[in-house]
Amino acid sequence: MAGLPRGRKIRRIVCWTLAGLLVVGGGIGFLAYRQLSGNLSSVDINAALGMDRPADTDNGSQDILVIGSDSRSGDNKGLAGGDTGGTARSDTAMVVHLPAGGGRATAVSIPRDTLVTRPGCATADGRKLPEARRVMFNSVYTAGGPACVVKTVENMTGIRMDHFVEIDFAGFKGLVDALGGVTVTTDKPIDDKGSGLRLAAGTHRLDGTQSLAFVRTRHGIGDGSDLGRIGLQQQFMLAALSEIKQQGTLSNPNKLYEVADAATKSLTTDSGLASLTDLASFARSLDGLDPRSMETVTLPVAYDKSDPNRVVAAQPQADELWSALKTDEPVPASARKSPVRGGGS
Repeated sequence: MAGLPRGRKIRRIVCWTLAGLLVVGGGIGFLAYRQLSGNLSSVDINAALGMDRPADTDNGSQDILVIGSDSRSGDNKGLAGGDTGGTARSDTAMVVHLPAGGGRATAVSIPRDTLVTRPGCATADGRKLPEARRVMFNSVYTAGGPACVVKTVENMTGIRMDHFVEIDFAGFKGLVDALGGVTVTTDKPIDDKGSGLRLAAGTHRLDGTQSLAFVRTRHGIGDGSDLGRIGLQQQFMLAALSEIKQQGTLSNPNKLYEVADAATKSLTTDSGLASLTDLASFARSLDGLDPRSMETVTLPVAYDKSDPNRVVAAQPQADELWSALKTDEPVPASARKSPVRGGGS
C-alpha cells in the first residue's frame, strides 16, 4: 500500500477487514443453515390431496393445522411415560386461524376422542384408504398419516389448510428447554399419576419434561376427560408464545438459532414450509401475533348417543364456528356453547 494517501489506506484496511468478517460470518451462517435445513422433514400435502380440497378463500387470512404426535420412536422413547404399541397418534390438534391484516388470532382445539368421518385418502406409502365413518379423530393419523389428517380436518371444517405443522414429544421438550422453561399458573393442585405431574396450586417454571407432562395431564384435573387436558394445552400455548415474545426470540439471532435447532429436529411441515427461507418468512409473519389477545376455543361437542365415552361435533355450534373462521369473522358467542365441558386448569 506504499504511496497511497493515508485516507485511502485506512479505507482499504477497513474494506478488507469487513470482507474477512463477512467470509467468516458467511461460513458460520452456511453451517448453521445446513444444520437447520438437515433437521427439517416435510410432506407434500398438495400432491397427496390433489384437487379434492376446499377452495382457497384468498382473503389474506391463514389457517394452519398444528398436530402434536405421541410417537415413542427414536428420541421420543421413554418420554411421556408409556408405549403406544408402535403406532403414533395425533395427541393434540389445533386449527390456528390468522386473520387478514394481523388481527386477533384464534386457535380451535379438536378433542382427540371426537367421532369423525375419515374421507378416502392415500397413505404416505401410496396405499388407498376407503372412507370410514365414526372413527376417533386421533386414529386418523395412525391409519393414514399427515395428509389424511389434513383431508379429514378440511372435510370437517370446509376450510382449506394453508399449512401443516407437526411436532413430536422430543421436539416439544427440546423447544421448551431451549427457551429456558415456560411459566404457568394453576389455581388448583395437580396430581396425575398417568403423566407423572405433581404441582401445588400457584405459579411454576416448567422445564421441557415437566411441560410435556403438563400438556398431557388429564386425570389430575377437572372431570379427567380430554376436554380438561385441552384447557391446559391452550393455557400452555399462550404461556409459551408470551415467553417467546418476552425473550425477543425472533429478533435475537443466537436465541433464534438455539430455539430453531431444537424445534426443527422433530418438526414435520407441509412442503410450503420445507425450507428455512419459507419457515423464517412464516415465523416473521407471526411476529405480530399477540398472545394476550389470542382467542382459544374448543370445538363444541356433545356425547355420542351410541357411545357415551365418545363425543361428536355439536350442531349448529360447530358449523357456526367454522363458518366464522372461513369468512374471517369473530367467533360468535353461540358457537362456544358446548353441551359437554371438561374441567379447567
